[in-house]
Amino acid sequence: DVEPLYGKHYLPRKFKIGVAIPPYNDIDVYSQDLGFIAIVEKGILKGYNVLVGGGFGSTFGREDTYPRLGDVIGFVSPEKAIDVAEKILLVQKEHGNRQDRKQARLKYTIDRLGLEWFKKELSVYLGYELENARDFRFIRNGDAFGWHKGANGKWFLTLFVEGGRVKDEGNIFLKTALGKIAALRVSDFRLTGNQNLVLGQITDASKKKVIAILKKYGILPVKLSGLRQNSIACVALNTCAMAFAEAERYLPTLNTSIESILRKYELFEDEIVIRMTGCPNGCGRPYLAEIGLIGKSKGHYNLYLGGSFTGNRLNTLYKETLNEAQILTELDGLFKAYASERSKDEKFGDFVIRTGVVDEIVEGKNFRH
Repeated sequence: DVEPLYGKHYLPRKFKIGVAIPPYNDIDVYSQDLGFIAIVEKGILKGYNVLVGGGFGSTFGREDTYPRLGDVIGFVSPEKAIDVAEKILLVQKEHGNRQDRKQARLKYTIDRLGLEWFKKELSVYLGYELENARDFRFIRNGDAFGWHKGANGKWFLTLFVEGGRVKDEGNIFLKTALGKIAALRVSDFRLTGNQNLVLGQITDASKKKVIAILKKYGILPVKLSGLRQNSIACVALNTCAMAFAEAERYLPTLNTSIESILRKYELFEDEIVIRMTGCPNGCGRPYLAEIGLIGKSKGHYNLYLGGSFTGNRLNTLYKETLNEAQILTELDGLFKAYASERSKDEKFGDFVIRTGVVDEIVEGKNFRH
């Protein structure tokens, strides 16, 4: 009769939880209301760094709405992780904004009342304080493609699925191939946080069968640019009622045009994170991309630059309401400079910050569309 955690009321707004295992930030943990960053030493899970207050929803014309990165507030041992998660959720339930839906996420509760207030209030709910956060390092926020052997000795294959859409198109028959593999019953299927697909639990003997099918239907081998394999697009038009512009159906075509520029400057294999959405609500996590494109109207996008390759920095508005030709012109100049002026191993997002193309956004409340 009574929900044991929520009580009589639901939360003020949706509440997202994610777990990341360094060195891979493949769920974009900084975008979560609550994130757990696993701290593993010599193969043993010691606990989790706790992150709070991430979220990307925003609205054109309302400067009091903005994307925000989560803050790491401490460390918790594995046996206390669920207790901490429940108490963080309860703090939001009691103090979140229930009058204005666009101000109802945990990120706004923290910015309104203060991070220090939040940590003190959490300790009251818990009856103890979190330990100091442990050191960790992320090296990327995308998926690691290809074959990998798991700790159980079985194989896992991460496949690129453009826009997350499983279909047969051109010479690539992805839908047919996956149907053939499913019929063999030699693999499980796992969706990644980056719109891709993992075929898992494959034995050595079954691996050969899977490879044969993927080759037959044009899935493997495939040469992808570093940009395309780090691309994400929301569904946008014509599926989403919130969208102002295309994304999933358009980004693959735009990427092909961008790849011509990348080839010109010998950057085709360089990994660059690009994300496109049809509106500012942030479903494709565009605010973490090194190149973010957000639809303003059909055929026109705001261009954002300067996110980090590891997903721990917001990007910044560079140019507004650009059409395709203008987007390509801007990127041509930027890639030309990047190819000739970058430091050794410097990522594109870091380059545009270092060279002053855009300023770094430190706090979400300073973000502007």
